[in-house]
Amino acid sequence: MINTLGINLRNELDTLTEYWKPRVLGRVNNQFVKIAKLKGEFVWHAHEHEDEMFSVIYGTLCIQLEDRTIVLNAGEFCIIPKRVRHKPIAEDECAVMLIETDTTLHTGGERSPLTVSIDDQLYPA
Repeated sequence: MINTLGINLRNELDTLTEYWKPRVLGRVNNQFVKIAKLKGEFVWHAHEHEDEMFSVIYGTLCIQLEDRTIVLNAGEFCIIPKRVRHKPIAEDECAVMLIETDTTLHTGGERSPLTVSIDDQLYPA
């Protein structure tokens, strides 16, 4: 994990080369602070025991829920409660900051080619 004092989000985002692959920037108690670049569609999933916060840094993120779609623009955030099935979609590239409990699995109980382990989020290749 990188030094958590004085992090420049734009500089860190410039180092990300893959979509849907979060990187842990720091930890606040038992919460990870992560960034990711997103483009295209993710997988439907839920987190059984954890809430998840999406904060859009740039671009637009749509989060499909079973009964509606949330649209977030730069500077906006939402919290997806535990056990709520959701599917993030970014028509064009967007960047997000995520705040998740350190036990949160990337795709919940679902397995997909997009699934990234917590270790790979902590220590990117």
